[in-house]
Amino acid sequence: MLKALGQALFSTGLKNPKFTAEEAKGQDYEIRTYHPAKWVSTTLSGMQGEECIKTGFRRLFSYIQGSNQTKAKVEMTAPVTCRVVPGAGPACESQFTVSFYIPDELQANPPEPGDPDVFMEDRKEFTAYVRTYGGFSNDDMKREELLKLLESLKRDGVEFVEQPYYTAGYDSPFKLTNRRNEVWVLKKAEQP
Repeated sequence: MLKALGQALFSTGLKNPKFTAEEAKGQDYEIRTYHPAKWVSTTLSGMQGEECIKTGFRRLFSYIQGSNQTKAKVEMTAPVTCRVVPGAGPACESQFTVSFYIPDELQANPPEPGDPDVFMEDRKEFTAYVRTYGGFSNDDMKREELLKLLESLKRDGVEFVEQPYYTAGYDSPFKLTNRRNEVWVLKKAEQP
């Protein structure tokens, strides 16, 4: 437990999903093709993304701490992704699916979740346009960075899917410097 807690708190040595980087058309975003992989996920609805992500993180952290069918501990990985399906209007709830990548050694046979609100997700290969930014991210920063990414893609004449979009965080709240956050927009015709 101490190793997982230390990894979650300080974000060091965390395993990441595999992807292939392509040459970007612009200098303010990357193009990545993520390989097929299993993720453990939970979906919440709400008006506040930050609160939904915190609740989702706690559910998934419980899973990796052994709250699963085999009571197995699972290594913490990064990033923590959040698939966002925005609500129909400003006063409507959005849907947030928070996910942890399953480490390579468990991809073939991950422990089944014990919590009915937690599920295994098989993500097919997908290509995302990725904008990276620093600092302590919040809903306003995510929205601002997403808009910057969308502007860049439109500038470059790139076809993309406006929703859902993803946010990704690599660091624990205890890491104070060199923080890494991302927003992902899917390439047109991609739906993981």
